[in-house]
Amino acid sequence: MSPEIIGAIGLVVMILLVVLRVPVALAMLGVGLVGFGAVTAPSGALQMLKDIPVDVLAKYDFSAIPLFILMGVFATHSGMAGKLFEATRTIFGGVRGSLGIAGIGSSGIFASISGSSLATASTMTKVALPQMEKYGYQPGFACGILAAGGTLGIMIPPSIALLVYAILTQQSVGDMFIAGFLPGMLGMVMYSITVMIMVRWKPHLAKRGEKTSWKAKLLSLTGLIPFSFIFIVIIAGIFFGLFTPTEGAAVGAFVSWAYAFAKGMRLDGLKQSLIETLALSAVVFFMLLGAEALGYFISVSRLSYTLASWIGGLAVSPMIVLICILFMYFLLGLFMDALAMLVITIPVVYPIILALGFDPVWFGIIAVLTVELGLITPPMGMNIFVIKAMAPHIKLSDMFRGVAPFIVSDVIRLVI
Repeated sequence: MSPEIIGAIGLVVMILLVVLRVPVALAMLGVGLVGFGAVTAPSGALQMLKDIPVDVLAKYDFSAIPLFILMGVFATHSGMAGKLFEATRTIFGGVRGSLGIAGIGSSGIFASISGSSLATASTMTKVALPQMEKYGYQPGFACGILAAGGTLGIMIPPSIALLVYAILTQQSVGDMFIAGFLPGMLGMVMYSITVMIMVRWKPHLAKRGEKTSWKAKLLSLTGLIPFSFIFIVIIAGIFFGLFTPTEGAAVGAFVSWAYAFAKGMRLDGLKQSLIETLALSAVVFFMLLGAEALGYFISVSRLSYTLASWIGGLAVSPMIVLICILFMYFLLGLFMDALAMLVITIPVVYPIILALGFDPVWFGIIAVLTVELGLITPPMGMNIFVIKAMAPHIKLSDMFRGVAPFIVSDVIRLVI
């Protein structure tokens, strides 16, 4: 049996394992080891099992991951999210749909620290949903706003997904972060416009917010200072070469901890934050170990290079191939976590993208945007189910109806 056929069988088996709810990291690691042994020799698989942990854990760039996670955990435990929502609510006070716009704005700003869509959606739901229900927002629409706002966490720097993509494809982390900034901001603006259009078209969805004075609006800007400071320090530092992404993550984590300490976090809170960071980091690194094993297997099977050569020889426009790849990402996004999706597909898709002549940074942004769309699309939009777990009294069907206008907004943004 040729190595290419073994590689194709391995990918099919891995997808079946994921569909059967086998943990993604375990599915990748198992298929990678068995497949590598089948193509080379069992002793080769054992040698790879010995080498992979060192290859992954010893990479300096990967040390940024737990630091960015720690920064987001400190921000969550310090009460930043509540102050952020209150600040944005005051700024947009008096505008119909102001709480919805505040939910989008605060989600986008919080995403600039958390780096995770699911973390952003869950945190902002705790803070914003009770207020939105209190002021008469239709529950499904309120959940749709927060689910859409949560997707911004995967795009707005410092995004864990963009960081992992950059490392796996050997691209500049700084370039990926800078490239993701404008699409992330565009998403925040388009979501806000969507809220304004919907509440004018269907006034029963939301009541007009309480009017606030200009003095209150100006004073509320102080609630944005911690986030703005951390974000500017990290992005400006990386952009101007003052420090590496890992050093930027360390600075961000320290500033976030300093704010949490000033707001009352002590030893117990610090301990809880570190434990939470360790648990989340372990999940990510186990996934990266599996991705490394799968990458070795795909490489020795020459499956990706064979596919790239075959696609390159087709009389088909590269744009058609790109659309097919993005459609695959969209389908996977219906039932898979964004990070898992990227680490599974990159070993196969990336050589094809290079062979077609597309810029890898540009493709990374487009791919993440497509993944972002899958996070809120029925039947398995993961952000919706995260919010459903926190708001069991709201019907799932109402949530999906509430998020539908934001799906349209995302499709328009992807085309742009």
